[in-house]
Amino acid sequence: MSMGSDMYRQQILDHYKNPRNYGEIEDPTYTHVGENPMCGDEIAVDVVLDDGEIEQVAFRGDGCAISQASASMLSEQLTGASVEELVEMDRDDVIEMLGVDISPMRVKCAVLAEKVAQDGYEIYQGEKEDVDTTTVE
Repeated sequence: MSMGSDMYRQQILDHYKNPRNYGEIEDPTYTHVGENPMCGDEIAVDVVLDDGEIEQVAFRGDGCAISQASASMLSEQLTGASVEELVEMDRDDVIEMLGVDISPMRVKCAVLAEKVAQDGYEIYQGEKEDVDTTTVE
């Protein structure tokens, strides 16, 4: 095991224990909820948009360390980003952000917050039919 992956493991634990942007935004542009039934992860994401920029992101929920750390790291990465960056993000970006090798079973945990934020945006834009909950399976 390299020193690098150790450092990333520490980072994941830190985000899990001290999540950034955890909570609720009072008047978000959109809110969306998602779950990973396999692992029992549930996440709600609030996003505030301003003129194509993501001004604020908050999340709340419950789940494994990977899903919660990923949501926390994503909330930091997306704050100040453009909506294009959100839309173009894929699972490889999320895994790279986490910095550790993730087993195929855990990928769903890792990408949950990304999918919830993306689906919420598409529903908000009217590009996707409104569903109450995004499910990663």
